[in-house]
Amino acid sequence: MKTEKITVILVDDHAIVRTGFRLLLATEANIEVIAEAERGEQALQLYADLQPDIIIMDLSMAGIGGLETTRRLVLRHENVKIIVFSVHHEKVYVQRAMNAGAKGYICKHAHPEVLITAIKKVANGEIYVEPNLIDDAENSSDSMDYQAIIDNFSPREFDVFLLLAKGLTAHTISEQLCLSYKTAANYGTNIRQKLNVNSGAELAHVALLLNLTK
Repeated sequence: MKTEKITVILVDDHAIVRTGFRLLLATEANIEVIAEAERGEQALQLYADLQPDIIIMDLSMAGIGGLETTRRLVLRHENVKIIVFSVHHEKVYVQRAMNAGAKGYICKHAHPEVLITAIKKVANGEIYVEPNLIDDAENSSDSMDYQAIIDNFSPREFDVFLLLAKGLTAHTISEQLCLSYKTAANYGTNIRQKLNVNSGAELAHVALLLNLTK
């Protein structure tokens, strides 16, 4: 008996990664990749046009980024099912993705079968977070005051924070995130105020404490 295929859109800014995903999922008879996107902006349009069962979403992309894309998709389409597939395994990323409305979260370092399991479970209406990521989140206790503040950042604030912590200037951040210089600078000021820090070095220290330096 023929079963209906689970349709998938892959969203990742690296073509070689998308190719790997596609080849892996091609081994599953009941999963079909119907489109790919390298930016969140493309993913928004593709979802509206194609209405796939699942979106596999990277977090670290140029433009609006994976977290903001997830948030916008969830606001526009109440039935969207997004699985975040990221190199980031830290608690803050898992929490922010799920808070944004993702239905699943797995790490790119996971065994390939984990992605297939996640797709099937989320397509079936379940929530799926890779088990060891849940353990990491429960066991993490570093700098909880900073953690609580960062958990309340908007998706764009979080993106700017990570770039500031890497030492990037407001000019460079504005170019990478497609923001005006004034907007990027204002984000930086607000972020420093919320964390009660005054310099890029202090922001880098906060990121280091929370294991967000990649």
